Formats: sequence, structure tokens, C-alpha cells
Amino acid sequence: MPTSTLRLVAARSVVKGESGPLEKVLREGTLYPVFQPIVNLADASIYAHEALIRGPAGTPLHTPDNLLRAAALENLGYEFECACVMAALRNWGQMRGVGRLFVNISANALTRIVELQGRDGLLRWIQEMRVVPRMLVLEITEHERVDNMDRLAEVVNDIRSAGVSLALDDFGDGRSSLRLWSQLKPEVVKIDKYFTRNISEHGDKLKTIQALQQIATIFGSSLVAEGIETAEDLRVLRDLGLEYGQGYFLGHPDRTPLKYLGVDPQRVLNERQVAVFPELSRASQGGHLRSLSLMRAPTVTPVTNNDALAELFLEHPTLHAVALLDGDSPIGIINRAQFMNEYTKLYYREVWGRKSCAVHANREPRLIEREHCVDELVGILTSQDQRYLSDGFIAIENGRYVGLGTGDQLVRSVTETRIEAARHANPLTFLPGNIPISQHIERLLKKEVHFVACYADLNNFKPFNDYYGYWRGDEMIRLLARIAMEQCDPQRDFLGHVGGDDFILLFQSPDWQQRCERLVQEFAERAQAMFDEQARAQGGIQAEDRHGVMRFFPCTTLSIGAVAIDGSRYTRAEDVANLAALAKHDAKQAGVGLWERHVSGEPLLR
Repeated sequence: MPTSTLRLVAARSVVKGESGPLEKVLREGTLYPVFQPIVNLADASIYAHEALIRGPAGTPLHTPDNLLRAAALENLGYEFECACVMAALRNWGQMRGVGRLFVNISANALTRIVELQGRDGLLRWIQEMRVVPRMLVLEITEHERVDNMDRLAEVVNDIRSAGVSLALDDFGDGRSSLRLWSQLKPEVVKIDKYFTRNISEHGDKLKTIQALQQIATIFGSSLVAEGIETAEDLRVLRDLGLEYGQGYFLGHPDRTPLKYLGVDPQRVLNERQVAVFPELSRASQGGHLRSLSLMRAPTVTPVTNNDALAELFLEHPTLHAVALLDGDSPIGIINRAQFMNEYTKLYYREVWGRKSCAVHANREPRLIEREHCVDELVGILTSQDQRYLSDGFIAIENGRYVGLGTGDQLVRSVTETRIEAARHANPLTFLPGNIPISQHIERLLKKEVHFVACYADLNNFKPFNDYYGYWRGDEMIRLLARIAMEQCDPQRDFLGHVGGDDFILLFQSPDWQQRCERLVQEFAERAQAMFDEQARAQGGIQAEDRHGVMRFFPCTTLSIGAVAIDGSRYTRAEDVANLAALAKHDAKQAGVGLWERHVSGEPLLR
């Protein structure tokens, strides 16, 4: 498809009459590309460049947005796309560009070109531009406007057989993107900048990227993170294992392709520091009732008599209750013990045996949708109506009966869910719990980072908690969490809440020691306000010790045990946590604010 042929193809759809400004630009061939680098985040090399089109400098049509608006206004969308592709390939070929070239094209324009010229015609055209087909990546745009996905899949197979690769642009910004990904299985998928911008501050965006990585593994695609504009975001995306990145921090679009990455992004990609991943803002909301093991118990209706219900209970000795249904909908629950207590009374069967069992029903049963979040069920456990403990509850799905559950099942499920949620995020401070702590340690060890693991614990906290009550005890723990966060660099240092008054700090900051000392001092000063005036004057409180003996306890302070870790010497997070716990024990035994424990073979902390 020679240049002259392309011009003829483009000219066929030009509207007759007075030419518009874009038509003039196309006729004069004054479009030109600028090239933005796509960087390999593993080795800081330039993987490819994306060609971005500009119009004549100093004119309203210089910017991409104005060019696209003019193409729509003048009905030159297809012609404009052809001219853009031609300008990108021609310039790249003339410069003998190194590496892959990403060129944007809509699915409909690509389909039309192949239908008009065929695969071989497209291949000849690419080669005439002195571009190697296997180094060309066609980047499909405007996913939501794909008219015929099946036809596009055929076209993609055609061009792929010629050696040309395929990419999906701005994934997550189109309605049909996921189907396209599944059907076309592109070599590359570019993640829309909405999901990558400020990812260092948003745990939900991080989780989204991790989900996309799983999909990419299934379909065999590589991911490009677009919109990288800060060192903080680059660190997170690098440590997430994203293959490639693109954005202003890595390189601005320029008429000359970039040969080497700039100093700042190269420094970030080569540093040993491990990014602190952002966590979701609140503790996990927990599981659903669907995880409970429900009883597929028999049911009764208002026409079921008391004799039949008694037989049913005798046939099912473990059944604690039965649901009373009207069709598929539960309208009541009958407690076994209460019913049998009435049924076994003298003359009951003779008088009431053939009467409806509905008279014994609790007409306000506890109904729970299986999709209810378990945390929402806490209100049931704390409500004044505690009949669920004896009656149990009726599980429904879209209002229809699905089974029975017992009160102890409900209590156990809520408790287990809360415990599991606390392993991810502590419900008191919303700081990362045991699982994220272990995951961060494992990331530090995998990258063989030198870091300092600190274990922080309050001194004389139990007497304070017993004396003033759990509410003020919780306030003191939250105070410690706030001060610890103030002393951590959010980009370098990880703060986790193990539970109770125990915290883990994983420092990559070189001034970790000063940060710990400030933490100890700041807490000692601010915690004084949580004691009453008399306790502050006396320097402590009279309270029972663990053996029930009244004695004097000084005001609550903080001890921190610290140990330097050479990440190359350990493989298990548990070993690091144990060393930090031993250092904490030493700190409390010594009665000091900060204790530095030296482990044989580890670097000295100072």
C-alpha cells in the first residue's frame, strides 16, 4: 500500500465543496508524530515508543483534542486515522528507530484498511515505510465503538500472522474492553491512567491492578501502566511486578525518541528500597452468610396440624425449630422446645392435635439474606430481641426460604469473620494486621533489603486499662497509632498493628533511630493527658497486679525493641518477627525506651 495509494484511499471520503482546515492539513501532509517512551520497569531500559500525533505548530490544530474534534466535524475520521498511521510509520522508518513502535488505530479503521488492501497490502505498506513488522504494535483505541468483535478477531489473526503485534489502549475505560481482551488475547494491555495515578495513596487501585495482573496471566498478556507521574507511584508499580510503564515521570513525548532513561526514574527503578503498599482505608467488611453451613430442614405451612408437627420433630431429633412458610416465603418460626412443652401437656393432643400449628409460631422470625455482610449481623447479636439464641434464624435468598441456622452458628461466624478481618486490618486502628505485615516482610526479604524491624509495646498498660476502663484503653492505643504514623515516612516505613498494644515498625529510613526516640518521647508526653490530675501528680496509679495485689504502677510509657535485618540472610517473615519480639522483650526487661539488639552476623544498627 504505497503512500500514493493511501492518499487516494483517504481522499475518497472527503466531502466535496469548500475544504476545512483539517482537510487542508491532510492534503499538505503536515501532521507529524512525537514519541513517548515505554519503559521496562525491571531493568530500566527503553522497551518501546508510542507515536502521538501533532498538527502544525502554532495553529489551533496542533493539539490532539482539536485534531479529533476537527475530524469529527469534517467527517474525516477514517482519513485522519490513515494519515496519522502513515506519519508515524514514515518518521520512524526515516529515523531508523530502535525498539518497538506503538501506533494508535481504531478497531473500525483497522478492519476497513485490511478489507480494502488485504493483509499483504498492509504488510507491503509497512515494509515500504522501512518498518519491521515484528517491531510494530497496533494499539486498538475506542473499545466501546467496536461494531463487530468477531470480524475484528479475524482481522487481528490476519495481521498477527504477518508478525504485527496487538495492544489494547486505556483498559478499563471502555465497556467492551474485557470481552476484547478475552477474544483477541493481545500481546500487550495498557492500563488506563485512572487506575495508576496516585496508586501510592489508594489501596483500592492497588487491588484493581493486582486483579488485572491475574487476568493478564490467564490470557498471556503483558501490562503497561500508563500515567506514571511521580516517583511514589513508580515505586509501587515497580514492586507490584508490572512489566512496563509510561508517563511523564518516565519521559515526555518528543520528536526524537529517547535512547536512555533519565536520571530520576532510573534512580527509582534501581534503588533497593521497597515501596510501602497503600492499604484499604477501613478493615475488611468480612464474609457473607453464604459461608455458613445451613440446615436444609423440613418446613410446615398454616395447614399443618400440631400432630403432624410433633411427628416431624420426633423424626428429626436434632431439629431445633421449623420454618412456617406461605408458599416459598417464611412467615414464622416454631421453636421445638416451646412447642413440645405445650404438646405434652394433659389433653393437649385431644383438644389441639388437629388444629393448625401456626398458633405456636413466632410471627416475627429473624430473617437473614444469605448475601448479607456478616458485619451487618452484629446488630442482631447486640439487639434487645435475643430469641435468635433459642429459635435460631431463617436464611433466605431473594426472599425465598433456603434453610435454618442456629444462634451459636451466627455468633461463631461473626466472631471468626472479625478475627480473620483483624488479620488483614486491625478494627481499632485500621492499620495493617498480621497478614499484610508478613507480606511486607517477605517483600523486603525477597529484594534482599537491609532494614530495621522494631517491635513496640506499652509499659503498664493493663493496670491503666483496668483502672480507667477499656474505652480509655482503646483511646491510648489509638494515640500510639497516630504518633507512630507521624514518625514514619509513608513511602519508606511500614507500620502494622499486631493486636492489643503491640505494633510492628519496619524502617527503611536511614534516620530510624531518631524516629523511634521521638516516638517514645512524644508518646510519654501526650499519654500524660489520659491520666487524671492526681495520677499525673503522683506519677502513676494504684491498681491490682496480675496476682490481685494492689501496688503502684508508673504512668504508661513505650518500649521499642529494634533489630537490623540483612534481607539476604532470611527467607521467612516469621524469623524476622521473632527477632523483633526478642528485642522488645529485652527493651522491657531493661526498662528503656529503645533497645537495639545485635544479632551475630547482622550489621550494627548505628
